[in-house]
Amino acid sequence: MHFSRQVIYQIYPKSFYDSNGDGIGDLRGIIDKVPYLARLNIDMIWFNPFFVSPQRDNGYDIEDYYQIDPLFGTMADFDELVQALKKVGIGVMLDMVFNHTSIQHEWFQKALAGDPEFQQYYYIRPAKADGTPPTNWQSKFGGSAWAPFGNTGQYYLHLYDQSQADLNWHHPAVRRACADIINYWQRKGVHGFRFDVINVIGKDLKLVDAPPKTSAKMLYTDRPIVHDYLQELNHASFGQHQEDITVGELSSATLENSVAYTRPDRHELSMVFNFHHLKVDYDHGNKWTDRQFDFMALKQIINEWSEGMAAANGWQALFWNNHDQPRAVNRFGDVVHYREKSAEMLATVMHLLRGTPFIYMGEELGMTDPQYHHIEDYVDIESQNAYRQLRAQGHGDRAAFHLVHVKSRDNARTPMQWTAAPKTAGFTTGTPWLRPTNQATINVEDELAHGEIFNYYQRLIQLRKQVAVVSEGNYQPLFLDHPQVLAYLRTTAQQQMAVLNNFFGRKTTVELPPEFVDAHVLISNYGATVGGNAVILQPYESIALLRDINKGGVSR
Repeated sequence: MHFSRQVIYQIYPKSFYDSNGDGIGDLRGIIDKVPYLARLNIDMIWFNPFFVSPQRDNGYDIEDYYQIDPLFGTMADFDELVQALKKVGIGVMLDMVFNHTSIQHEWFQKALAGDPEFQQYYYIRPAKADGTPPTNWQSKFGGSAWAPFGNTGQYYLHLYDQSQADLNWHHPAVRRACADIINYWQRKGVHGFRFDVINVIGKDLKLVDAPPKTSAKMLYTDRPIVHDYLQELNHASFGQHQEDITVGELSSATLENSVAYTRPDRHELSMVFNFHHLKVDYDHGNKWTDRQFDFMALKQIINEWSEGMAAANGWQALFWNNHDQPRAVNRFGDVVHYREKSAEMLATVMHLLRGTPFIYMGEELGMTDPQYHHIEDYVDIESQNAYRQLRAQGHGDRAAFHLVHVKSRDNARTPMQWTAAPKTAGFTTGTPWLRPTNQATINVEDELAHGEIFNYYQRLIQLRKQVAVVSEGNYQPLFLDHPQVLAYLRTTAQQQMAVLNNFFGRKTTVELPPEFVDAHVLISNYGATVGGNAVILQPYESIALLRDINKGGVSR
């Protein structure tokens, strides 16, 4: 699999670099920064949506899948960006939001105007006999998942924001339209596609209430028909191009389904994101809580998915960060005492696992959550809704703000910090759409001149391209019961690698497997050497040891 040696970088266009001073990142800004991206040595960039959109959900409410939103530039800018990246060997991955459209999309507007054909594009249902919505489903953004369909007395389904109407994939015209969109962008030189919440497209034709005290999730998540839809989409679009890379974003997916989505012989997707490992700091599954992450649960989840995907020939997209998550270094590291080391340790865990690593912009600098003090600092619709709900549940103003502060999606959306410039972080000559706060100590200019995290990422990326056991090796757990260390083995017929990661700010010791005594240090974020049968790991230390397999021993 060609993508086993690749590393993908995620850019949130609104926050990467602003070329025209309006405070919002744009495509020309990304073109300006191509030399920086080339220096990192990544293979492909996943861009969050920059299609025409009312921007109710930062571009995930798409009004036109074929046009660039003027907020970000023009189609000529896009074409130039594809060519500029191609010259330095970087491919383009676009975000396909096919579960829903904006209610401003012409399909929805035609449906609203009474066109029976386009009314089949969405889930439009009559109210219950008592006038309440068709089912008791809840929106993932809070409140009912149903909204009035004009003044018809009917309702349309929206699993997300009210402005995002769910598409009815049972209708063949919807499936054809989605394949057509992919094929259009392929003709423009795009060979990567990320599919937003793709495992919730398989709702039943007949929608029913969730039983009391249960979530409706089971009624629309990972339904068997999703596999049929993906196989059809694969055949009609990206499956015709061997070099294409696809990744599905999965909501509450099972391991078994994730294997099925990604097994090469099934012809669905190249790889999938799952989010179970990023819920280990949720209290009883509730995101809007603040608690220390459960390290043993984190280890168990990473191991279970790594073992399960490897055993069944599935493939994972590996990540800690994205545009929807607080910065991982704040959640799982120590940004006060060990920011650099904990950022590097977290990177090591993911980059040396079996799968394809994704880097979210700023992660390679060790960017942290912003230091906000007022709810007005947040723009994100989910954060604003959560704040109101927390206040309604009886949380005081400060307590509600604190919970939004630690979990908001805007924590990852603050502008890329290019310089230490006050107020702008070198991102814009105007006023940034979201305020940066810690650019004085964390920025590209300083990191490239004096830092260590960027260089460490370059080394990890290089290892995946050059060391076969990193890209091709199988996976086995190590030290599953150790209370501080997440460790694993990667193995091919020729080589074996042991990866040891200390997740805490205190030293700890591990006994090496006998065959790794005096093994070669492949990488360490402390520049460590190893001698003897025990390793003392420093706070947030990572070390990877490599041995050649030669009749069971170590060859020098």
